[in-house]
Amino acid sequence: MPDGGEQQPAGTTPRGSRGLRRLVRSLDRGGGPAYAQIEDRVAEAIAAGDLKAGDRLPPERDLAGQLGVSRMTLRQALQTLERRGLVRRTVGRHGGTFVAEPKIERDPTAPAGLTEQLRRQGRRAGAQVLSAREGPSSRRTAEALGLQTGEAVFEVVRLRLSDGEPLALERSLFPADRFPGLLGETLQGSLYELLAERFGVEVERTVERLEPVVASPREGDLLGAPHGAPLLLVERTAFGPDDMAVEYARDLFRGDRTKVVVESRSRRSADRRR
Repeated sequence: MPDGGEQQPAGTTPRGSRGLRRLVRSLDRGGGPAYAQIEDRVAEAIAAGDLKAGDRLPPERDLAGQLGVSRMTLRQALQTLERRGLVRRTVGRHGGTFVAEPKIERDPTAPAGLTEQLRRQGRRAGAQVLSAREGPSSRRTAEALGLQTGEAVFEVVRLRLSDGEPLALERSLFPADRFPGLLGETLQGSLYELLAERFGVEVERTVERLEPVVASPREGDLLGAPHGAPLLLVERTAFGPDDMAVEYARDLFRGDRTKVVVESRSRRSADRRR
């Protein structure tokens, strides 16, 4: 594992030191394992904005001394934070432990596509088309799209990017007879916007099923993640006017870059809002 204990140049202070004031106060000796308290406090400081993306934590030796814990205890907390995608650890002359970029939030209750959700979070959406072809529908795809098994569908496989970095591997299938000429269109942008502008079909609702999976070697290579890394599988069916199914998709999101946010209301509260 990375040591994280590289020496700072004389007279300098890690960028994240001010945000660690609450962290380095004495740990609560009766408040549970020290590594868990450290993990919670760093996560809390990141959520509160006391620690920002790119901030560098003090070297392990210094931080462990300030907290009054062993370096092994500190490393256990840092390893867990790294698995959660909250920090990144690098080695080398300029290595250390840095606060990671905030995760992309996905709202399954919103019918907006990924492009629009990224825009709302101030991110630059991108897509690299890996393949685009016509073929017969499988039984599962036909069932989702309201087709007969074997009816023609368009399959578009893309690597989705956020600020130029891999975020998701997207496989979308569309009924060929409903969207003639789709594969001849530019497919790097929002496919939902393309359906609306080119074919007059607005996506009005989606049904998504979420499942944790791990990356295969090929998926890991495409997403820039190691084999066995946690991924979030999103199986989605999108519906247009008259509840017509217009897309069936299976997307794989990097688990270290994605979190799901869902807002729910009681039926009574929803009724009062009407």
